[in-house]
Amino acid sequence: MHQLIAEFLRHLADERRLSPHTSRAYRTDLERFHSFLQVRSGSEDPDVSSVAREDVRAFLGHLNGAGFGRRSIARKLASLRTFFAFLCRMDRLRKNPALQVRPPRQEKTLPVHLDLGEVRRVLENPSPDTALGLRDRAILELFYSSGIRLRELAEINMDGLDLDSGIVRVTGKGGKERLVPVGRPAREALRRYLARRPELLPGDAPVADRRRFFLSRTGRALSASGVQDRVVGHLEQATGRSRLGPHTLRHTFATHLLDRGADLNAVKEMLGHASLSTTQIYTHVSVERLKKAYRQAHPRA
Repeated sequence: MHQLIAEFLRHLADERRLSPHTSRAYRTDLERFHSFLQVRSGSEDPDVSSVAREDVRAFLGHLNGAGFGRRSIARKLASLRTFFAFLCRMDRLRKNPALQVRPPRQEKTLPVHLDLGEVRRVLENPSPDTALGLRDRAILELFYSSGIRLRELAEINMDGLDLDSGIVRVTGKGGKERLVPVGRPAREALRRYLARRPELLPGDAPVADRRRFFLSRTGRALSASGVQDRVVGHLEQATGRSRLGPHTLRHTFATHLLDRGADLNAVKEMLGHASLSTTQIYTHVSVERLKKAYRQAHPRA
């Protein structure tokens, strides 16, 4: 089964052009399932053609007993479905044993977002007097202005931003490229950082680091985890709320647009969602805010 997993991962990288991060998630899920099958079957090399629906259901039960959350279990089931579908297309399996297994019912939770006052405090939290502070301000402004994902921002190169036109070019999930507008305050923050960026860049920096727009303290390309650490710190300092991160700014971007009447399809394109149903969660956020305001203000609510 290890060889089949390796073939599947090569398919993801070469043909579907998934990011290394996504491929690692598939690898982790499939290797966990393989380890489970080894114990369940008593074999070091379980036969994938003998995997049945009951094995998949037992695996989900095992994950639940191990303390995995519903979203995590659902993602692992999706990984198995995709893997077995690949094997069916390659004539390695006759049918997909994971198709008729239901994922756990998901709890309906609305995305956490900031109000305008919190956004202002967050954006003003980094120091305006240092290159690193200006970099962090530019990162926060860009997240809130464009709604792009963490990895999309971290991988922006010097030629990916057109500050005159107010456009950022990013590569999203599945290697899909899209253009996203950037507002005037964010462009100004990006220009201020750009003017101080040479302070972070050593003379012997590799070409790959020179091309990357956001740099670390040592002049290397700032990694996604590095971006996340900076954003998490500023969010907590400015709001006093924990467990917030770059996705909070993405949620805030979408919620504020829809609150002010933006077209749902336009927001979908800017977020890079494949399906409109994914974007519709933000309409629920807006409706909940309206209902809350109604309950608080109406005398007969």
